[in-house]
Amino acid sequence: MFTLPLIQEEDIFKLDDLLGDLSEKCEATSILLVDKGGFVITKVGLTDQFDATTLGALGSASFASTEAMANLVNETNFTSIYQQGDHYSLLVHNVDEQCLLMVIFKASISVGMVKYYSTTTIRQIAALMISIRERAPGEGLDLSLLNLPDPSQVFKRKIPPPTSK
Repeated sequence: MFTLPLIQEEDIFKLDDLLGDLSEKCEATSILLVDKGGFVITKVGLTDQFDATTLGALGSASFASTEAMANLVNETNFTSIYQQGDHYSLLVHNVDEQCLLMVIFKASISVGMVKYYSTTTIRQIAALMISIRERAPGEGLDLSLLNLPDPSQVFKRKIPPPTSK
């Protein structure tokens, strides 16, 4: 089973624009888009301050664990987790069946503001992922099979356009 549709370089540019816009609106320090296996698809902001690879893996595992607990108490509308810290806070939000949005922001910033602005971005990312899937139905990537510590180079390759006959 594929964890992601075939994302092309142009798609990453669009995703980066969406994440960059969200970062400006909610004054995020960093934003990561990860697949539910924990692999970073793309990231914006001051990502050198954090180990994005480990953060993506741990955030994904934390979301999966909390989602499982929510299911045990018959909660079917589980969409996010929030970690509040002294210096930074973290919001992990479900985008679709394959992706999570992770927003790292200063603890002084309201989580309500981050959630408010994230809602639109999440819908936009989900819509973009649908159009990517429709472009090549039945095809995709399982990043866990590639076993790459940093799969970002996978998304730098362009898929050649179909040849016309």
